[in-house]
Amino acid sequence: MKLLLLGRGKTGALVAQVGQQRGHQVEILCAADNPHASALTPKRLAQLDVVIDFTTPYAVLENIEACVRARQNMVVGTTGWYGELPRVRRMVEEAGAGFLYGANFSRGVNLFFDTARVAAAALRHGYSGQIFERHHAHKKDAPSGTAAQLQDIVRDTSGSELEITSLREGDVVGMHELVLDSPADTIYLCHDAKSRLGFAEGAVRAAEWLPGKTGFFDFRDIWREL
Repeated sequence: MKLLLLGRGKTGALVAQVGQQRGHQVEILCAADNPHASALTPKRLAQLDVVIDFTTPYAVLENIEACVRARQNMVVGTTGWYGELPRVRRMVEEAGAGFLYGANFSRGVNLFFDTARVAAAALRHGYSGQIFERHHAHKKDAPSGTAAQLQDIVRDTSGSELEITSLREGDVVGMHELVLDSPADTIYLCHDAKSRLGFAEGAVRAAEWLPGKTGFFDFRDIWREL
């Protein structure tokens, strides 16, 4: 496949590496070469199979709009824009595009979500809870998209809204914890990413899954198919 990767950060660079290892042709476009999505013209997008976005919360919406208008398949790993999800969903559905986003493309994190969904039942049995997330000092959004999704899962399962504590320090790749506490005991659930490889592999596999499909997809709903 021909992939266009938007963003040349640490995760983006690894996505390009994994894509090439899996036999895809990968082009990388950095922010300086794509101000306000100006490089994402219909002519250029027509030559591609999938666009993968790992940019910033400030750039991603313009990139999405350009790709959706051109009905270009798109995988978005950037977080921090989820307040616009309803609008983006409408755009995708009206255009008949193929769009897949995810707060986290790691299979391990999605297994962690499943475990948290079960454990959240404790909040209906006298437990209190809290969510902690730690990321590197340069991460621009807080709380992380993964922590926000974990919060949604817990709320949907238990009816309880848990506080998120965000820490930005050093080179931490990503750690998420769900702590459930009672007078009798404490339950700790934790996912600690050792590297960004899990995110990159998941994003490339998502890009391989998307061609030929139209609609608005969440990675946590389709990751088992990969």
